[in-house]
Amino acid sequence: MTLRGARQADFAYQAVYRYMINLINEVSTDTRVKLPSLRQLSQRLKVSISTIQYAYSLLEKEGRVYSVAKSGYYAWPLAGGPVTCPSGDLLERLYVASRRPGMTVLSGDEPALLASLDGALLRLERELVRQYPGHLQPSQPCGVWELRAALAARYTSSPTRYWHADDVYIGADLRGVLDILVEVLGLRGTTVVVESPCEWSILRLLQDAGVRILEVPWSDDGRLELGLLEDMLRNESVQLVLLSSSISLPSAFALQPQDRLEVAQLLDRYDCWLLENDTCGELGFKPASAALRDLVNPERLVVFASFEKILGPEAPFGYALSRHLNAELQRQFLLRSFRLSSIRQRAIARLYHSGKIDQHLHHLRGLLRDQAGEMSELLRQHLGDQVTYRMPAGGATFWLGASRAVDMRKAFHYLLARQVVVAPGELFSLCGLHHQHLRLSNTFHGQPNLDVALALVGEALREAQIS
Repeated sequence: MTLRGARQADFAYQAVYRYMINLINEVSTDTRVKLPSLRQLSQRLKVSISTIQYAYSLLEKEGRVYSVAKSGYYAWPLAGGPVTCPSGDLLERLYVASRRPGMTVLSGDEPALLASLDGALLRLERELVRQYPGHLQPSQPCGVWELRAALAARYTSSPTRYWHADDVYIGADLRGVLDILVEVLGLRGTTVVVESPCEWSILRLLQDAGVRILEVPWSDDGRLELGLLEDMLRNESVQLVLLSSSISLPSAFALQPQDRLEVAQLLDRYDCWLLENDTCGELGFKPASAALRDLVNPERLVVFASFEKILGPEAPFGYALSRHLNAELQRQFLLRSFRLSSIRQRAIARLYHSGKIDQHLHHLRGLLRDQAGEMSELLRQHLGDQVTYRMPAGGATFWLGASRAVDMRKAFHYLLARQVVVAPGELFSLCGLHHQHLRLSNTFHGQPNLDVALALVGEALREAQIS
């Protein structure tokens, strides 16, 4: 089979995506099904491996497929019936449930669901296709220079805190970029400190790489436990610390300016690298003070992020910024041979240059802030004193703690049986933290069953109480 007959308006990954949806929908058994490998699909569909990887990343974000280290990608059937999972992996159960028809999914973190720039992107792409015919688009494995320059300018904050286009590296998706950073930073077999709760995608990736993970928790009052961080830096051979630039995921907490300065001082004192997660850095509800990256030693700094949180699944590219690992980063990106759409990258760059992304972000932050206010009122109505939480500082999620001891796994399965999906807190830790927490999305635009779903969450918490 070949995709050369796909609609002219499509990018190859979109045709691959539709092919995979049809393939997944053909699954009719009640057990997990292994999907073709990247290489098999590349040969079958006559497209690059990176295009297949790109489509798989979209499907994985949607919960339609999931990856197993050293094994490949798997899909679960869409057929009705109870959610089963032979491995007992809670994350697999969540992925399976999220893509079943009729489910009310409150477990996600998709800010761009509230507002999209798809229309503007497609209009720019149509214009750019006429300017840059296919034979004039040479492969640029680290990303199109125009977009790299736009990002470098955006991250530059002063004459001493600056970036050049050559310091920016763009990959097919965030996971691909993080895989490269694990290699370049030499993290395999080392010790890394992460804030906790931490996104499960990052935790699983580090775990699969054989990284020893230490977790510094956020306290209930929204402060990072800096005393514990200092103890770890003093007593452990820590290679680097992974922290958010401003808004921490998934708790939606924000470091206070004084705490941010103290973190920077600790990293400098112990000569420790910072790997800064900036995926939600521009989604804070209030103007941020200096980002953490602007306070630490730039000699020991790497920043990573993606466009997906602000632009949506049509722009899943991940990227990294580093001023002092250029040779090895270039080598790793060349080895990966990401074949990214240069037209889409140029279109995103022009959204930055025209100021449309800033306009979009201003609008999106307002929608997220309003939605958070509505969600807080609904939580008060339906959950009352069953949960505690702090209002999010930005982003698209609420981090809830149970007021009374509960078996959160029991609550999770109680809700699955009633077609509601939440994200149990234990997914966001590898050290046994957050068993009394859960994450809920507040991007519920157009969700007609939210009142019913939150009432069911209240029921589940009551049913799961530990006497």
